[in-house]
This record gives sequence, C-alpha cells and structure tokens, in this order.
Amino acid sequence: MLPMDCLRDIEEMLASGRLVEDFKDGCDNDRYLILDFLEKLMELGEAADKAATEVIFKDSYLEMMAGARA
Repeated sequence: MLPMDCLRDIEEMLASGRLVEDFKDGCDNDRYLILDFLEKLMELGEAADKAATEVIFKDSYLEMMAGARA
C-alpha cells in the first residue's frame, strides 16, 4: 500500500546531492521539471503533516474522552 521504496529513492536523491547536481547541469526544461518536482514534494509534505496531526490528535482526543467518561 505505501510506496516506501519510492520514498527511499527520493530521500537518497536529496541526501546525496544528486538532485542539486542535476539542476546545475540541466537545461532549462530539466530545471523546470526539478523545481516542479520539489514544489509538489513540499505540498505533499504539508499534506502528510496535516494528516499525521489529524490522526495523532484525533486518536489522543478520543482516548482522553474515553478516560474522562470512565
């Protein structure tokens, strides 16, 4: 269900500096694609943060309410 291999590839690409080098060496079209990729990645990060916050706090709130009723 979760594409962890893809995420590991992206992590390695960022950590190794390969993406930065590809940007430096790329033509204008490649640079546009890299910037578009990074923008989408940041949007996904924000969405992931929102989902994680919702899941964590929703579960915590439900557990807190269950404890208050007991």
